[in-house]
Amino acid sequence: MRFAAIDVGSNAVRLLLSKVDSEGIEPIYEKISFIRMPIRLGEDAFVHNNISQEKISRLVDTMTGFRYLMDAYEPIDYMACATSAMREADNRDMIISMVKERSGIDLKVISGRKEAKIIYSNRIEKLLGSSDSIYLHIDVGGGSTELILFKGKEVFAYRSFNIGTIRMLEGIVTKDDWKEMKEWVKSVTRKHMPDYAIGSGGNISKLFRMAGKKDGTLINDTDIKDLNTYLKGFTLEQRIAKLGLRPDRADVIVPASRIYYSVMKWGNINTMHVPQLGLADGIIHVLYNKHKKDYI
Repeated sequence: MRFAAIDVGSNAVRLLLSKVDSEGIEPIYEKISFIRMPIRLGEDAFVHNNISQEKISRLVDTMTGFRYLMDAYEPIDYMACATSAMREADNRDMIISMVKERSGIDLKVISGRKEAKIIYSNRIEKLLGSSDSIYLHIDVGGGSTELILFKGKEVFAYRSFNIGTIRMLEGIVTKDDWKEMKEWVKSVTRKHMPDYAIGSGGNISKLFRMAGKKDGTLINDTDIKDLNTYLKGFTLEQRIAKLGLRPDRADVIVPASRIYYSVMKWGNINTMHVPQLGLADGIIHVLYNKHKKDYI
């Protein structure tokens, strides 16, 4: 079965083309192609509560391109979800209509709660080989941070906070925002103490590689703290020229590292798995679960 997932995020817009083999006991998910376009809708939405015509044009052109790629791939189903930036844009209905008119893609703006549920659909604990451990899943985006505390199929708590990398760069995350997230993390982890964190998002994947970690190993909270200090020692231009970071990664990776480390510290968690799965992967799982009955 072939599926396509589109994630219209605050920092970038992503298309994932994936194939699911359902012949065995457990389905096997294979990424065929992944495309990322750094449009940064959050730069407009979080400051002006509106998305500019320039960014709308880039988004519509990108979605039109994605439509052609999906037509070539011929998935049996797709889902396109927009998150924090589009949630806050007053002109989102107009943008959704333009995307539909130009590309034929039905774009849905999902709540932070729905976003967390889709991310959880990845069922990452199966990949980690243990359903007995308690995990705190931390997904950091441009506009929000989704936190899910769970063990196996049991979700103890989940919450979406308006703390994201683009918001931090724009200076619109308040002390009260940080206090609210800190108190929530301390409260839920006091009841159910996590054995590990799970990190998702492009920034933690990059931090994982910068720490010299190999797939299947863990990154420590001290690794993330040290990388945050290290990265802050360079200017934005130096991070691009000397460290080889993409321009759209070189600025957001610093606030991202602060968020990941802070949540781990508040939850008294020392180690993190980084399976490199996010919202788009969760969408593929949702689509497969929707269609699998037809293939049994």
